Amino acid sequence: MERASVEWRTRHSGPGDGDSCAEIANSPTHVAIRDTKAPARNPLTFPTGAFTPFIDALKSAHSTVTDFARFRG
Repeated sequence: MERASVEWRTRHSGPGDGDSCAEIANSPTHVAIRDTKAPARNPLTFPTGAFTPFIDALKSAHSTVTDFARFRG
C-alpha cells in the first residue's frame, strides 16, 4: 500500500481533548492505520478481511495478548 496513493482519514479517540488520534486509509486489498503524531513512521497494514476481526478483538473485554498472536502475518 503506497502512501502517496491513498487518502488518510483522521479518527479521534481518547478522553479530554481527543489528542489520541489515528489515521486510517483504505485500498481495495488493505487497510492501514498510523499515529497522527508520527505520520512518517510505517503504518500498521492489514489485508482487508483481517482488519475488522482485529478491531473486534481490541474491543473485546476478554482479549489477551495471546488473542492478538493469530493476527500476525
